[in-house]
Amino acid sequence: MEARRAIITGGGDGPCNRPPEKRKSDQRPYKGIRMRKWGKWVAEIREPNKRSRIWLGSYSTPVAAARAYDTAVYYLRGPTARLNFPELLGSDVALGELSAASIRQKAIEVGARVDAETSCTSLHRSGTRVPGSGLKACWFQEKPDLNVKPEPEENDGDYW
Repeated sequence: MEARRAIITGGGDGPCNRPPEKRKSDQRPYKGIRMRKWGKWVAEIREPNKRSRIWLGSYSTPVAAARAYDTAVYYLRGPTARLNFPELLGSDVALGELSAASIRQKAIEVGARVDAETSCTSLHRSGTRVPGSGLKACWFQEKPDLNVKPEPEENDGDYW
């Protein structure tokens, strides 16, 4: 009977009486993003005063998804927006009345750039050839001379 009374009155150590637990670090490290089952990070945001969402893309790192979210939330809510990375907001951002498609496009550009930079720096920290691997720096760091005819790539054997 005591146990039943404790449950009815809310006593005991049931889930309602436990102190709030901290979020697990693998759930959502930043606002506005989530992780898919297969490991990709996605970002989306609700449009103000609407039920619709703006899809901001799928990224390989949580930082890229969070930066895409920050871009979109800043365009939607202005300088008072709560950002994941307030120190990284570009000073050249001009606020104005933008459509959902243009906000999506700007957010995807930022997220893709951060994703490319993050994946490149994780593979090639020095920005030059990785010793012993024969790998060059990332493709966007190379600046080919457009006035020179490219040499054909070497083949180790017949193509077919």
